Amino acid sequence: MTLKKKIAISMLAAAVTASAGGGWYLLKHKSSGTAKDIKAHEGAQLYTCAMHPFIVKDKPGTCPVCNMALIKKIDGGAASGPMTQDQKQQAEMLGHVTLSPTQMVMANVATVTASQAQLKKEINAVGIVQYDQSRQAKVTAWVPGRIDKLHVNTIGAVVGKNTPVAEIYSPELVAAQQEYLLAVKSQQQLKDSPLSAISQNGEGLLQSAKQRLMLLGVKEKQISELVNTGKPNLRLPIYASQPGVVIEKLVQQGQYLNTGDVLFNVADLSTVWVEAEVYEDEAPNVRIGQSVDILSQSFPGRQFRGRISFIYPFLDPKTRTIKARVELRNPGMKLKPDMFVNAVIKTELGTAIFVPASAVIDTGKRQVVWVEKMPGMFEPRDVQVGQQSGDKLQILSGISVGDKVAVSGAYLIDSESQLRGGQGHGGHAGHAGGSPAKEGHGSGAAASPQHNKPKGTLSVDDMNM
Repeated sequence: MTLKKKIAISMLAAAVTASAGGGWYLLKHKSSGTAKDIKAHEGAQLYTCAMHPFIVKDKPGTCPVCNMALIKKIDGGAASGPMTQDQKQQAEMLGHVTLSPTQMVMANVATVTASQAQLKKEINAVGIVQYDQSRQAKVTAWVPGRIDKLHVNTIGAVVGKNTPVAEIYSPELVAAQQEYLLAVKSQQQLKDSPLSAISQNGEGLLQSAKQRLMLLGVKEKQISELVNTGKPNLRLPIYASQPGVVIEKLVQQGQYLNTGDVLFNVADLSTVWVEAEVYEDEAPNVRIGQSVDILSQSFPGRQFRGRISFIYPFLDPKTRTIKARVELRNPGMKLKPDMFVNAVIKTELGTAIFVPASAVIDTGKRQVVWVEKMPGMFEPRDVQVGQQSGDKLQILSGISVGDKVAVSGAYLIDSESQLRGGQGHGGHAGHAGGSPAKEGHGSGAAASPQHNKPKGTLSVDDMNM
């Protein structure tokens, strides 16, 4: 027998042996698979793990990975028909995330109970001290003339009400005094007349002359002194109409004035305004009558308290702020106009459900919190967020009082849900994209239970590959 024939016979024998062995193997596994398929086709219930969907068993038990109770597996063909209560419950649970005690510790997951309370908010705004416009006045000349003397020569001088600030010589004023003296003499001569019309005429002339003097700014006291002396006063004083501080001086001694010219501007600084600039998103929380604390770097540790008296009906297009006027007392005139201060506006948001701000995950399109349904099992909830008070967020809808929400570790739970495929509410498109920190963190948490799983409890047959 030649060498080529020997090689051909050997190869043929090997091929026959392999075909026989492969046929026996396929026949055995085919019969086994067929039995399993028939069993499933006949309606046998399979069970899976909500946390690890690749675990499939034909009877109830616990998951060999996380020791969680298995749930009934939904048959793929039943998806087209109405779902049973068990199927609905399973579909909901597939959106949940379950963490083992080891994962809870490693992820530092902590929960708090959502509660209801009276929320208060403090709005911080920058303010500028301004003059109280209702307490400003101008000292003007009531008659034309020449300033012969100034009693106030500097800006910042403090004046009182009816305090003389200047003395003016006015020919018109001198003429009016002389007319009044003549009216006084005429009234004295005519008062004893037997004709009542004549005596009344003399009294009328006197009152008319007196009225003219008062319209020219002459006080009652000055008119009485004029009658006592019987001579006109060549220099009559000009008085301040209100107490305050001289903030503007517009004349010099010896200057000639016309009627209505301003000598001084006076402002009362016992009360000042603070115009606080509130951002437009916080403007709805600002109302007239609210209490405001004013803080100044010039007086550390001291608070000046006032109330909002007016809210301007327009928006500053440059700063995007609305001005709120705060009126407050200024003892000792410590607050100076144009001084920068901080305004703390206190407002009440009412009774509402609140959670820590760290419990809310903002995806950009919606806000999500993770609620602990049972120990270690978390369910995602879409919530509507209201106002923020410090480190707490007002929740308008989505959770109820008493729900336990994840505070620390919420992002890891969210990442774990995304790594599982974003089932239910767990997948946040756009929120999870391109965040290596979250993906790495989540994958580490998902892998940690495999290092602690009991040996020999997980087999290939349990997996639906």
